[in-house]
Amino acid sequence: MAYLGPRLGVSRIFVPRVIVFRLLGAVGMDDMGLALGRSALERLDFDNVVLKKLPLDPSEEAGVRLVKGACFSRVKPEPLNNPRFVAVSLDALALLGLDGDEVMNDPLGPEYLSGSKVMPGSEPAAHCYCGHQFGQFAGQLGDGAACYLGEVKVPPGQNPKFLRENPSGRWEIQVKGAGQTPYSRKADGRKVLRSSIREFLCSEAMFFLGIPTTRAGSVVTSDSKVLRDVYYSGNPSYERCSVVLRIAPTFLRFGSFEIFKPADEFTGRQGPSYGREEIRGQMLDYVIETFYPEIQQNYPDRVERNVAFFREVMCRTAQLVAQWQCVGFCHGVLNTDNMSVLGLTLDYGPYGFMDRFDPDFICNASDNSGRYSYKAQPAICRWNLVKLAEALAPELPTDRAKAVIDEYLDQFNRSYLENMRKKLGLLRKEEPEDEILITELLRTMHDTGADFTNTFRSLSQISCPSERETEQDKEIVKKATELFLAQCASLEELKSANTPTMDPRELAMLLSMAQSNPTLFEMISDRATIARQLDRMSKLKVLIETSQEELRARQAQEWTSWITLYRKRLACELEGQSDVQVLQEERVRVMNSTNPRVVLRNYIAQNAIEAAENGDFSEVQRVLKVLEKPFSSQPGLELPAWVGSHGSAAQGERDEREEQEQRASASSTATDPVPYDSKPPAWARQICVT
Repeated sequence: MAYLGPRLGVSRIFVPRVIVFRLLGAVGMDDMGLALGRSALERLDFDNVVLKKLPLDPSEEAGVRLVKGACFSRVKPEPLNNPRFVAVSLDALALLGLDGDEVMNDPLGPEYLSGSKVMPGSEPAAHCYCGHQFGQFAGQLGDGAACYLGEVKVPPGQNPKFLRENPSGRWEIQVKGAGQTPYSRKADGRKVLRSSIREFLCSEAMFFLGIPTTRAGSVVTSDSKVLRDVYYSGNPSYERCSVVLRIAPTFLRFGSFEIFKPADEFTGRQGPSYGREEIRGQMLDYVIETFYPEIQQNYPDRVERNVAFFREVMCRTAQLVAQWQCVGFCHGVLNTDNMSVLGLTLDYGPYGFMDRFDPDFICNASDNSGRYSYKAQPAICRWNLVKLAEALAPELPTDRAKAVIDEYLDQFNRSYLENMRKKLGLLRKEEPEDEILITELLRTMHDTGADFTNTFRSLSQISCPSERETEQDKEIVKKATELFLAQCASLEELKSANTPTMDPRELAMLLSMAQSNPTLFEMISDRATIARQLDRMSKLKVLIETSQEELRARQAQEWTSWITLYRKRLACELEGQSDVQVLQEERVRVMNSTNPRVVLRNYIAQNAIEAAENGDFSEVQRVLKVLEKPFSSQPGLELPAWVGSHGSAAQGERDEREEQEQRASASSTATDPVPYDSKPPAWARQICVT
């Protein structure tokens, strides 16, 4: 969940069995007319293979319970009151052979895609899985809000690229927020508008950035409401129940294999299906046969097959996190239950794209220790792979698993360097000093507080040098420095960013405890957290003694030094090239198709959420259009739609209480509009996601 603090007077928040009768036999003219008149969603061709291949919970008892010896439980989605679409993704729905505009205009569309009605052929179910959360085994988790609807056969004529990525020939569809399941624990299984919009937009944003991800087909909201106390202040308020349609080849995850775990030595919890080794074998067979058919075909020996599978998961995971790092994406909750067995980005909660570059960036305000910080993501993904290997034993021999995991760092570094070279336009040669160049770029960005996305986007504006340094080259370096200075943080921004989050008295107490009672210290804090606080204090002291002019001069000097180093490396690209102009054009093309112009910054999502909560869904739809072409400038889509229109919302979507809240909030959103591709406005620093 998430909230926006002092910017608003009244704080607004966001984050984050039916029996089916089929007509059999010959179809007459009347039947054909009936079929043509049916909703397109009623004509989806389901083939729910996973429910046939993996054990189903025999109990259909309502309510939360421990589910033993099963991978899925049948559930009944809870209908919403007056469901209606907020937005649909035409591109994602096309995977199912659906026309998005037709679905949007289908009177039954919001009911079917929220789980309020069950489509013919659908078999609603919830998946049982476990997970290590923040490093501790949590026992049974499962789909507490998500509901499997079934697997839709790939329609004829689907893009071959998708068929290569999804060899199963089916797309699993889920609704998230459709009510309680056996795995809801103490929750109600509902999601609200803010978190649903965030998941919908980011799922699609990641896809169009070229990053492997689950997809989102639609967001539905309703007049049903749930009570949420986002601030834990004792003042809960009602929010609209909303549902996201999620699409993927499968939503199986690392935690799916942890249901067989014996009692954990630290928490004492064990998987609900501990001892049921045969089910683990079934699940492993299903995953490999269905989603890794080449491995199944090429490795007749079971152990070798399983090792090859684990190596492929390792490679996909390393490549995925390398891509995250290269766009400044932070997942926020990299628990084992949020890691896909297909190497997809899975479960969008308190995620965030970095604004000002900071390797210690933490997007989840609940992550006090920084376990899931930006710089920690590669190591955490490796840690999660270790836990997957443990869950697959003895099907995956321990020594063989260790050998594969030892390959992870090299795989990550190769993928990261390959992506970074494209981002810097280093296309012809791979030089040993490239790693130093990249490291120096990131250090300069960090020291100057430069915007991550816009700095990389600006790199293509630096031209290759001439053979001999001229006055023109000096002018190019000067203009490039000014270009990057525009993306640097001000003195006040850096002071704010480096203000310790811990009370000085608490910090002093912990420092003393670390010396006098290390055991107690380790129970209530950790050295990394203390080190971050001390580092902030040190930087803040320097900043307090610095003027804005001195800061700007230092930033200019740092950027001039790096740009000079960069252009020297670009000169190496020109060696042996007869047509410098062709190389320069290719370089700009590659860089501008690798460095996005727009990412889903928190403030962009926040603006869309606020508009939707006031009944205006157009900004969600507009942001989706912008995110569908993240590398391109789109004339007419530079600014939010409400700029100049004062955010005129559909009155029918508001009730009296919401109108009162809106008047009381006196939102400043419309008073400080910024383009989607700009640095975030000052108020964006107050957004907090948990």
